[in-house]
Amino acid sequence: MLDDVPGLDSMGRLLDAAEALSGFDLRSIARSGTPTELADTRVAQPLLFLCDWAWGVTILGSGVEPVAVAGHSLGELAALAVADVFSPEAGLELVVERSKYMAHAAVESPGTMSAILGLDASTVADTIAGIEGVWLANDNSPGQVVISGTHEGVAEAASALASAGARRVVPLSVSGPFHSPLMDDAAKSFGGLLSETAFRDASYPVVSNSDPSFTVDAELIRSRLLLQITSPVRWTETMSALVADGPVTLIEAGPGAVLTGLAKRVDGITAIAIETAGLEAVIKEAL
Repeated sequence: MLDDVPGLDSMGRLLDAAEALSGFDLRSIARSGTPTELADTRVAQPLLFLCDWAWGVTILGSGVEPVAVAGHSLGELAALAVADVFSPEAGLELVVERSKYMAHAAVESPGTMSAILGLDASTVADTIAGIEGVWLANDNSPGQVVISGTHEGVAEAASALASAGARRVVPLSVSGPFHSPLMDDAAKSFGGLLSETAFRDASYPVVSNSDPSFTVDAELIRSRLLLQITSPVRWTETMSALVADGPVTLIEAGPGAVLTGLAKRVDGITAIAIETAGLEAVIKEAL
């Protein structure tokens, strides 16, 4: 995952810092780690942040001027670093500590997540409303919603959602019940760190997961970022906000093409992923 990121040599100090902060040999795990090692949120979060940030600044350096920036869950922190809300070093510290807080909360309040295919967010929310220990975690796109909660709550909800007409219920390989109230302890700890971190007004409008509206205001971005840990990722609304004033091209700057696939379900978005299309194709499309 790291070998294909442009400017890897210049990222050496950030990788060194990430390894020192996290306590993991991130380079080794990125290249040859097991699925279990890579799924550990303390490993996945700093690696993904560095990849997302590096591709993002590379695209900006090519002359592409974004209408706005956004990121899905962890990707929001990379988007904020790209938008100069905080330095990549500060962002890396936020990411590493966030991952530790979330991993600890997942031990204290174990749980899991499942993707629900074929139902919209409102139907999912209505169906699980009476089930204890489960919440809507991600509204990813029309027809793809993720739930999060205790193992028992998610299992009961999966059965109810299947009966409600879900096409598929797919258990996710995650290490905890993220974007749910079970992460409340993580949010409290993260809030303390956020309050000590220098935030600047964004260079480009930001659309946040917890409140999908445009802003460049540093303090509003800070408060929305804190809410994200325990709140749903409102990605469908994020994409709708991006196309509210007309068609846009969404560039996915990071590993994989999951967000590109989700965006193709939304009218008005032309989506292209840097990993699958290549840097030159992405720049040509954007310019």
